[in-house]
Amino acid sequence: MSDSHYDYLVVGAGLTGAVFAHEAHKLGKTCLVIDRRDHIAGNIYTEEVEGINVHKYGAHIFHTSLVNVWEYVNQFAEFNNYVNSPVALYKGTTYNMPFNMNTFSKMWDGVVTPAQAKAKIAEQIAAEGIGEPSNLEEQALSLVGRDIFEALVKGYTEKQWGRDCKDLPASIIKRLPCRFTYDNNYFNDRFQGIPMGGYTKMVKRMLEGVEVRLGVEYKDLIAEQPEIADRTIYCGPVDAFYDFKLGTLEYRSLRFESEILEEENHQGVAVVNYTEREVPWTRIIEHKHFEYGTQPKTVVTREYPADWAPGDEPYYPLNNEKNEALYAQYKELAEQEGSVVFAGRLGGYKYYDMDKCIAAAFDLVKAEFGVEL
Repeated sequence: MSDSHYDYLVVGAGLTGAVFAHEAHKLGKTCLVIDRRDHIAGNIYTEEVEGINVHKYGAHIFHTSLVNVWEYVNQFAEFNNYVNSPVALYKGTTYNMPFNMNTFSKMWDGVVTPAQAKAKIAEQIAAEGIGEPSNLEEQALSLVGRDIFEALVKGYTEKQWGRDCKDLPASIIKRLPCRFTYDNNYFNDRFQGIPMGGYTKMVKRMLEGVEVRLGVEYKDLIAEQPEIADRTIYCGPVDAFYDFKLGTLEYRSLRFESEILEEENHQGVAVVNYTEREVPWTRIIEHKHFEYGTQPKTVVTREYPADWAPGDEPYYPLNNEKNEALYAQYKELAEQEGSVVFAGRLGGYKYYDMDKCIAAAFDLVKAEFGVEL
């Protein structure tokens, strides 16, 4: 192992680490990026299979209304015009997502105008007679009524969280957007697309000229070379940094099963949500549709929510009162670390969309170097 000394050690080769390392390198700082995995790009890693860029850790669709973020990522990739229009499958019938006029007109005979859809939803909400919702089920029923809840919310949510909707806090669903237009675009953001050639290619361009070591554990490296860098940008789990001495922050995890199919087009869309509780997976992703692929074969991935235990891959922070209180204690410790800055979704125990992750990295660059991006 090299005995080199660096201005910055960046722990984690995902988006946060890549943006920071790219900007530090541009400013003439020496950087070492490490990752415990055997690849760069973190959870947005894409791997080519049968000529198809497979999203190894679940579907990632780039969308943003932040002009500076959109201009930034376009330095490193050309984005296609992919628009996310997932389909929900419930008891053999497909419905468009998010809830829109295509959904409503299919669910209710004779409902074809926005006024009719609004009246139907209002009628169903009133029939429930819910005052102050005390759990997720009551919250959802008070937002969209019984039919939409039963078909498109209940089973999917129970699979995602591993418990009954009556046993989940109302706060998980603050709103369930209903669009009263015949528009299947899932996101409201101005900019949307997939980097042509995959996310790994994009992150590789960000890291050009920066030393990267893969399959390296932070604790092992520091044990060998405690003075390896003047400063550390730590994008790993904040509780792991402190050897879980205050307790373990909890997550929901995911499990993926992928297969190559000897057919050109399996489901006709990139993402199909399976909203019945009895179907064990939450969605099937057909990766080629993200880049309008015409390959003779296809790759599909079933996504299963999973309970998380230490050692499993952490995906979604469980931001309940207990975990938020524990994170606050770790944050207090983290703020006393003079030469270590905690960043990213694991360092901050926060779920980030990709654009918000990049925007947070911009804030980090500004705090370290005084540079606006």
